[in-house]
Amino acid sequence: MPGAGEGMEALTHLVVNVNFVEVPVTVKDPKGHLVAGLTYRDFKVYENNSREPLTLFTVDPAPLSIVFVVDQSLTSDVMTKVNSSLAAIQGALTPYDEVATMSYSNGPQDRSQGFTGGQTARVPFILEAAKSAGTEMIVPVNSGPLAGCPIHVNGNCADPTIQPGFSTGAGGGAMTIPKEIHTLNDAILAAAKELSTRPKGRRRIIYVISDGKEYGSKATYKEVIRYLERNNIAVYGTAVGTSAMWGEGTISRLHLPFTMYDNILSKYTLATGGTLDSEMSANGIEKSYQKIAEEARNQYTLGYLTHEPFIDGKFRKIDVRVERPGLEIIAKTGYYPSAQDAH
Repeated sequence: MPGAGEGMEALTHLVVNVNFVEVPVTVKDPKGHLVAGLTYRDFKVYENNSREPLTLFTVDPAPLSIVFVVDQSLTSDVMTKVNSSLAAIQGALTPYDEVATMSYSNGPQDRSQGFTGGQTARVPFILEAAKSAGTEMIVPVNSGPLAGCPIHVNGNCADPTIQPGFSTGAGGGAMTIPKEIHTLNDAILAAAKELSTRPKGRRRIIYVISDGKEYGSKATYKEVIRYLERNNIAVYGTAVGTSAMWGEGTISRLHLPFTMYDNILSKYTLATGGTLDSEMSANGIEKSYQKIAEEARNQYTLGYLTHEPFIDGKFRKIDVRVERPGLEIIAKTGYYPSAQDAH
């Protein structure tokens, strides 16, 4: 304000809304080990192909808010391994972390009723609640003597009540094999809604233990990804069962129309900057908890002010580069702007 006797000057108050974008980054060497010692000069961040100057760089470990999501539609033999491994989860947590648990088969179920401290006595109980007997692997029979009609007379079913289509003969003699229900999309979305309430300064993580199959969810993959990217949530996971077999991850990228997705968990981790481990044994599953929790906690955190218009609702692509050969850079592929990131 002008001093006494200086008259009134024209004063202008400028308000500029900008979006601050935070990008956690994991860097690994060719052997899969975490790479330490990088500085802000080693990183380049591009948004929509335009380089963004960094306004934040830190290597301080972040406290984790984790929702563990357990797939209860796994076969009983795989479920037994998962059940025995769950006790190892608490060993991967620190007193500064917080954890919640959910499970799903035909719809998500909240098993913890909120978050609890990573080293509290309550953690073993909420992990116990996520255990299940699993499902029995039954091979569907669509033809032959063990099909829907075991006794035929003159080409017709001897007992029309057990004939496919009953006495009408509808269905052309072929049984309709029921589809398996694996509501992975709905489970991740439910976990994401729980995490969206956690305060800033915590790393929001969904950790999925599953074979990655998806069928029967109300939410679509695109809807869930949009919610995750808008709320800065990363998906990590341990692939188990058939999805942990060598080479299966490549096959899962191919999808036939009108069939169940064999493994979409890898798509979630790639899009959100998480990592996916594949383990066949109970011991391997236990070790994956420690390894991935360490990766999530010890990341480089980059931040910048985007040059794009303030909250236009459009997807912004992110590309993080490190000018050193042979390194694997793991970061989210982009985001949708949110009002909570405005400054």
